[in-house]
Amino acid sequence: MSDSCGGSCSSSGGSCSTKESQQAQQAQQENAITRSLGKIKNKILVMSGKGGVGKSTVSVNLALGLAKRGHKVGLMDVDIHGPDVVRMLNLKGVIQPPKTPDSLVEPLAYSENLKVVSLEYLMHDRDEAIIWRGPLKIQAIRQFVADFDWGDLDYLVIDAPPGTGDEPLSVAQTIPNTKAVVVTTPQKVALADVRKSINFCKTMKMEITGIVENMSGFVCPHCNQTVDIFKSGGGEQLARELELPFLGRVPMDPKVVVAGDDGAPYLSSDNDSPAITAFQTIVDAIENRLPPVAAPVTLKMAGGSCACGSGSC
Repeated sequence: MSDSCGGSCSSSGGSCSTKESQQAQQAQQENAITRSLGKIKNKILVMSGKGGVGKSTVSVNLALGLAKRGHKVGLMDVDIHGPDVVRMLNLKGVIQPPKTPDSLVEPLAYSENLKVVSLEYLMHDRDEAIIWRGPLKIQAIRQFVADFDWGDLDYLVIDAPPGTGDEPLSVAQTIPNTKAVVVTTPQKVALADVRKSINFCKTMKMEITGIVENMSGFVCPHCNQTVDIFKSGGGEQLARELELPFLGRVPMDPKVVVAGDDGAPYLSSDNDSPAITAFQTIVDAIENRLPPVAAPVTLKMAGGSCACGSGSC
């Protein structure tokens, strides 16, 4: 028994052994996270300080675009209160328990090259509200990394909720070397909120891969021409001002809305439209800036040299 207990363990109902058990469990989870991340070459957090700018649309189609090019891709939805990724991909089914206590949980498979994990996948009633405080959300994100069998991935795309709260903070702290893709719309109000996301990345020392300007103009369903009814160029101007890479602009396209509602995102098809062409340019930019090359990984075992975390093995 540790001397730091001060001889109070027997009188406190075994609180010391409970604390040691919790520490061992945390050490095991840390090691599981390290092992899982060691197999993933690139981690991309899609984020924005503004809601309604199309982060999930960008996340889903970025993951699809990379997977269609032959890369092994994971898509992790950390929008705990409003997970949309499963519905946008029209994925069915619920979590299946692992075959053995030591086995990992299988993510949903959208295709041979794309695995998906979302809290909605774990719910039997997908319309149920998630009413959680910060600690539960943080633990859920850690479990998404530690407990699921992601395998070897070229890219892990992480869809975050708006803002700079628990979810993006947990990703930054749990998943080292994550790169940010910041999504904005052209309007000044959105750009003002997006600046906060950029400052968040600077504070967390998270490298910004680039800025995506979404809803940049509107594609007319009759003539297929793009009209700038919601302005255009604001995201590009912000990138230039802050000396950040600009990945491209995606116009609003009615086909995109229909595809998302039908669970068939536009990059899952071979159709041609200004939005698809624009997004292919963004996928090109991501590939160029984050090539799927394995980086050296040093496994840092928590609390000792073995998986149990006790250091006594």
